[in-house]
Amino acid sequence: MTLLETPAGTTATAAPTTAGAAVAVVTEFFDAYRRRDVVAMTDLCTDNADFSYIPFEVWAKQRVVRGDGKVRTIGRVIWSGLINAFPNLGNEIYHIDGNDNGDVVVSCDINGTQQSAWGFITSQGQYFAEPHLFIMHVNSHGLIDSIRAYWDNAGVNRQLGHLEVD
Repeated sequence: MTLLETPAGTTATAAPTTAGAAVAVVTEFFDAYRRRDVVAMTDLCTDNADFSYIPFEVWAKQRVVRGDGKVRTIGRVIWSGLINAFPNLGNEIYHIDGNDNGDVVVSCDINGTQQSAWGFITSQGQYFAEPHLFIMHVNSHGLIDSIRAYWDNAGVNRQLGHLEVD
């Protein structure tokens, strides 16, 4: 056990992360994701958790929004926007594995039917299901402190009927 300093100056103990405990936290995160409960997803993360959706970009007239930042700022905005555009947004986990350092890898499909515009993609009522790879880290307090995700953005665009030609 590790002794930690609390704000009141007292000490508390934090259990070391085990693979099973880390996987359980991430499984709970994906359960909340399936319920489309952004608050519960965020509550499973530290206040300063890193967030990186590597392929994510939304081009606007004067700027580009990328999926890099913090869970409580960029992550919440992206998740809420996705849920608004895809009210049946879900995930199907194929494989989840963790280690005693708190690292957890998740292979899953993210899926849903688009009901309203998402970024530059107008809704054609299309369904998508795209493989995603999540690499997450759970700290010794049982909270996620890092989320990275990878997927084929062109595959999502094709499935939603958004074909860009330059």
